[in-house]
Amino acid sequence: MSDHPATAATAGTGPLAGLKVIEICTTIAGPACTRLLADFGADVIKIEPPEGDPVRQMGRHVGDVSLYAASILRNKRSIALDLKTPQGRELAAELIERADILVENNRPGVMERLGLGYEALAARNPGLVMVRISGYGQSGPYAERPGYGAICEAVGGVRHMTGDPDRPPARVALATTDYLSSVYAAFGAVTAIHARTKTGKGQVVDVALYEAAFTQMEPVVPAYEKLGQVPMREGANLPSMAPNSSYPTRDGGWVLIAANSQPTWRRLVAVMQQPELLTDPRFETIQARGKPENMKAIDAIIAEWTRGFDAAPLEELLREGEVPTTRVYTIADIYADPHFRSRAMLLQVPHPVLGHTTQSGVVPRLSATPGGIRHTGPDLGADTRTVLTDELGLGAERIDELAAAGAVRLPVGH
Repeated sequence: MSDHPATAATAGTGPLAGLKVIEICTTIAGPACTRLLADFGADVIKIEPPEGDPVRQMGRHVGDVSLYAASILRNKRSIALDLKTPQGRELAAELIERADILVENNRPGVMERLGLGYEALAARNPGLVMVRISGYGQSGPYAERPGYGAICEAVGGVRHMTGDPDRPPARVALATTDYLSSVYAAFGAVTAIHARTKTGKGQVVDVALYEAAFTQMEPVVPAYEKLGQVPMREGANLPSMAPNSSYPTRDGGWVLIAANSQPTWRRLVAVMQQPELLTDPRFETIQARGKPENMKAIDAIIAEWTRGFDAAPLEELLREGEVPTTRVYTIADIYADPHFRSRAMLLQVPHPVLGHTTQSGVVPRLSATPGGIRHTGPDLGADTRTVLTDELGLGAERIDELAAAGAVRLPVGH
């Protein structure tokens, strides 16, 4: 089990401390982007609709507590505004006027219809960096199409490459494209902030999920143009790189072996005690091993060898030979693994209802100015009154009036 308390980070610390970020996002890509910024010290104010971000309904729950929201909304402040009301939109505009970065992941055109498009906002805040995350980007014939990560993986070519060759295209049972897009969005945000130090002006950062997915196709793009190749699904293999696959063991397990470079290939052959493989012309070079027929041959040879071992001793034997290998981890394996604990990748974060939740640690690790977890994800609108008071200078009576008009939602007891 996790035995690491969360990093004792406090407000105003971290390399991004001093940056004010407004989030108008739902589900995964946008909230994950701002969570990255918040982990490294940015002050993130999440504007949610009165009914809350749908991410609060996703994942597993303990009673009414969303375990996913506790993590992806961590280190943020939550304010509940109804942007369908003029008062709600003006409050949002005033908060954005005081911000460095706005992150939104609505379909293109929605923010403009709300009067919160970039031109209108930049007129009030010329230094604003507006990060716009969408399925297909802010321009082009598909811009207004709805697009989720799963759809955009198909458009970006990733789904065609995923799965077994004799089966329909598969998917990874995780929101990989959303998280990849969130990293591009966070990178774009800090890049634009750096550019602002030279120009004094903000700009739009346009992140399209299908393009984030498409970046994984980098080796395929020139091969199609020059050679006309349309690669097919390779199952557990990495196209044109071998051996790099999962192999069966005597006890019904699987081990992954990645020995596609020349040095690791030589080490694997030494462990297998089959030196003749080094002089087999099918396997002499990376390019030769990457040919489809040779990949099948080498995988068959290795699989025959691995079937003579149980998974645990085989893994140890390969590691002793410095061959990159591992068994396939479950989440239970991760919790029991000493490396995850030593790297603080399982952190216990205090929670007002559950006592604590265990969350994934902060990535990447900075040696001098590390990020940290200040608090778990807040309840819907938990910071509405505080934000309106501290950021906009509104008094209690005015806030109550806005709540009565439906422009803001205050938590019970606030």
